[in-house]
Amino acid sequence: MIIAGFGFRHGATEDSFADALARASGGRTVDAIATLAGKAHDLARFAMRQNLRVIPVSPEAAEAMETLSTSEVSLAVKSLPSVAEATALAAAGPDARLIAPRVISADRMVTCAIAEARP
Repeated sequence: MIIAGFGFRHGATEDSFADALARASGGRTVDAIATLAGKAHDLARFAMRQNLRVIPVSPEAAEAMETLSTSEVSLAVKSLPSVAEATALAAAGPDARLIAPRVISADRMVTCAIAEARP
């Protein structure tokens, strides 16, 4: 299973999400998308149009993940080095690995990272 994790600013558009997903996925087929539980509803329309389910990730589960990159903004606002990487890893389950670290949409509103569940 391949999960796309998202971090985003208020006001991010579906185009922003699509751009970040395209940049991060590198043509891979994504099975689901994830973000912090408190913002999962903001992804609902995009997920529906992509025919993907949204996996809400608790802040505690995200905090337990070790990320590859660090965003000073994310650290200041969410106390996470990378919301996108942390939520992708947490949603993909134990022993998941990042196959695409955090990338940023062209408008800098959305970050996306791709994690793969290990069997």
